[in-house]
Amino acid sequence: MWDIYHSDIPNCISHLATASAMQRLKDVGMHCGCEYTSFPMFQGLSNYTRYNHSIGCALIVWHFTHDERQTIAALLHDIATPTFAHVVDFLNGDHIKQESTEKGTADIISNSTEIMRTLSAWNITLEDVADYHQYPVADNDSPRLSADRLEYTLSNIINYHIAPRTAVKEWYEDLTIGKNEEGQDELMFQNAEAAETFSMAALRTSYIYIADEDRFAMQTLAELLKRHISRGILTMTDLYQTETQVITLLNQDPEARQDWQHYQSLHIIHRDSTHHEAKVIHSKKRYINPYIQNKGRASKLFKSFSQSLSTFLSHPLNTALWGE
Repeated sequence: MWDIYHSDIPNCISHLATASAMQRLKDVGMHCGCEYTSFPMFQGLSNYTRYNHSIGCALIVWHFTHDERQTIAALLHDIATPTFAHVVDFLNGDHIKQESTEKGTADIISNSTEIMRTLSAWNITLEDVADYHQYPVADNDSPRLSADRLEYTLSNIINYHIAPRTAVKEWYEDLTIGKNEEGQDELMFQNAEAAETFSMAALRTSYIYIADEDRFAMQTLAELLKRHISRGILTMTDLYQTETQVITLLNQDPEARQDWQHYQSLHIIHRDSTHHEAKVIHSKKRYINPYIQNKGRASKLFKSFSQSLSTFLSHPLNTALWGE
């Protein structure tokens, strides 16, 4: 994907990407632990990590801005992500907003001698890069289009075989930075046709993020982690290592190993509120409503997308689930 975003990797990305705090993200997945289950929808996925995503996000920002501060902020935005990512939001009781795992970014950056030394040499401050929300091309409020939202959407469109790489490349090449309806900078499409086909493909990824299997897997893994943190097998600090290290700790304890193996064996979802283990699991609904330059939002321009988006937003998440 990186070559779609930009033809080369600039120094402001490549130098900082070697820092150990960034390298840890090579073993923190974007699929939030779901890929460790045996649910068919998660089988055969590529090894898509927070490191892949962070580099991609930074390349997108660099491609459209050539601004080092914005690019570095995008590169470092997930540096505080714990193992299994948003599963820890479920653990923290923040499964609707899924923002609790964003905390700690500034601390991890400031505690990295490698990163701070490089930033100092480039006359870039911690405040310049510790909060990518200050740069609307890197991040903005949902359902607008930003580099962060764009990167994981395009990568998952390919990963889940929703559209081919050629289509992703065409969508990307149609994008530009323009002023939205509120006069703010935003990544937006130049042509309506590209925006419409992208919007519909992106909405298919939105259904993946709220699929019964996805929600059940994340909640189950959160409960597993919480149980073995309470037993002293894990600590919250352990969750800021790598997934391999956390799994190793689980496998060193017989009871935790049994729970982990059960989690790995999950392969089917049942929808039956009478089952004693059934639970209703709510989740954040992620979606994109892109802007078309000088024309407006996709939901205002395309009737089919507007109807599909309304259906998605009204999709109920109140079915009691259990799995085996």
